[in-house]
Amino acid sequence: MPIPIVNSIASWFLKKRFHQIELFLKYPNEVQNELLFSLLHFAKDTEIGKQYDFASIKNYKTFSERIPIQNYDAWQDIIERSMKGEGNLFWPTPIKWYAKSSGTTRSKSKFIPVSEESLEECHYAASKDLLCMYFNNNEDSQLFTGKSLRLGGSKQLYKENGTVFGDLSAILIDNMPFWAEFSSTPSNKVSLMSDWEHKMQAIVDETRYENVTSLAGVPSWMLVLLNNVLETTGKSNLHEVWPNLEVYFHGGVSFTPYVDQYKNILPKKDFKYYEIYNASEGFFAIQDQNDSDELLLMLDYGIFYEFIPMDVYDTPGEHAIPLSQVELFKNYAVIITTNAGLWRYKVGDTVRFTSLSPYRVKISGRTKHHINVFGEELIIENAENALKQVCKYTETEIVDFTAAPIFMKGKEKGAHEWLIEFKRAPKNLNEFNELFDEALKSLNSDYEAKRFNNITLNKPKINVARENLFYDWLKQNNKLGGQHKVPRLSNNRDYLEELLKLNDF
Repeated sequence: MPIPIVNSIASWFLKKRFHQIELFLKYPNEVQNELLFSLLHFAKDTEIGKQYDFASIKNYKTFSERIPIQNYDAWQDIIERSMKGEGNLFWPTPIKWYAKSSGTTRSKSKFIPVSEESLEECHYAASKDLLCMYFNNNEDSQLFTGKSLRLGGSKQLYKENGTVFGDLSAILIDNMPFWAEFSSTPSNKVSLMSDWEHKMQAIVDETRYENVTSLAGVPSWMLVLLNNVLETTGKSNLHEVWPNLEVYFHGGVSFTPYVDQYKNILPKKDFKYYEIYNASEGFFAIQDQNDSDELLLMLDYGIFYEFIPMDVYDTPGEHAIPLSQVELFKNYAVIITTNAGLWRYKVGDTVRFTSLSPYRVKISGRTKHHINVFGEELIIENAENALKQVCKYTETEIVDFTAAPIFMKGKEKGAHEWLIEFKRAPKNLNEFNELFDEALKSLNSDYEAKRFNNITLNKPKINVARENLFYDWLKQNNKLGGQHKVPRLSNNRDYLEELLKLNDF
């Protein structure tokens, strides 16, 4: 069958899904409520279902009062039992796969259950919907005339006690349908290579002669790969390598620090960027409009959503609210109940709603990755937007950064200490720092109040990181590739001190 016909049939099939999406756009709270009780009914005979008597829960109020909100540490023991082969603990169907991600206070790594239902009805469904949204907005797209260059995690899958664990991306690649593999590059063999640095060159060698029409992966690691492609081919931009390249689907980390670098290597004005919001625990939201930074919350993937207002998060007054009660532009921690058996689980992300009809969000940061030692409530979104403003004004480029507090000592005021790796350094670091401080004040009133007349905070201290510092730190900690990322902000100095020490070598 000729490729143009394949492209037309595929795009027609994907667009049909849009009519189902319109259902939860029109009746979002009804869809969510029905989903919650479907999950409770399905899992009522599991160990957790019996413990909390799911069968007798008839409304959201009872659900929220009876089942506690918990993080991974509280789930770890029962997940370990499940990984050793016990069934029907928190989900009735067998759990074969566990997505491995960064650890917690109790464990080096988290192992998030991935059920057959979540694999098919959430992760794979979202991949199709992403294409559906894209085709709905770009009817002349020729996406299926070529292949998608996907960049997944660098970890292999490991089998133990009859279960399989590894990066979520490795699990998805290992189980993907044949048609998806046919339309993707590199091959599964290369995609699942465990040595990240050898894998980079293998991907370049395998994809440089393909007709790549789209890119998919985490911005930080995709940028490393694409720069390798340019270095290997000697081309000045990626359109010279792949003339039909039209869109980059990205997620995992904020795109804000990388926008300008991508525009330099993808200079076509009509090139598209589409953001997704996914995690090991599920696929949550998709950009549904061209040239937008808002994400449509997907409400029919087997995930029931609740939200904790961040002004009460981790306080005695902490409480969650359902989707129907959220307000615009407030910062919320995300709580999920899923079709993989996670019940009222703290994901660790924070979002702000930019629209209530339909429900659209922006990812604002992480519940743990912020600085609030002095009441300044500095979040990742503030930091990235401030840096973006200053970089544009001073014509600088940033590779990566992290920050931590300088604690008060006696009469000495506190401050924030930053470690920044520049691709193009500022001509005047003091001017950069002054502008950065002012930008943070303009974006965060709490920070501005603490900085007024140096009442609590002195101006920031900026250290310049050597070339490849953050890459070397990730490599040293076996965190190259996948969705591994540098911790941007922290309430303690552990990460910063480790990086500063490595910076001195």
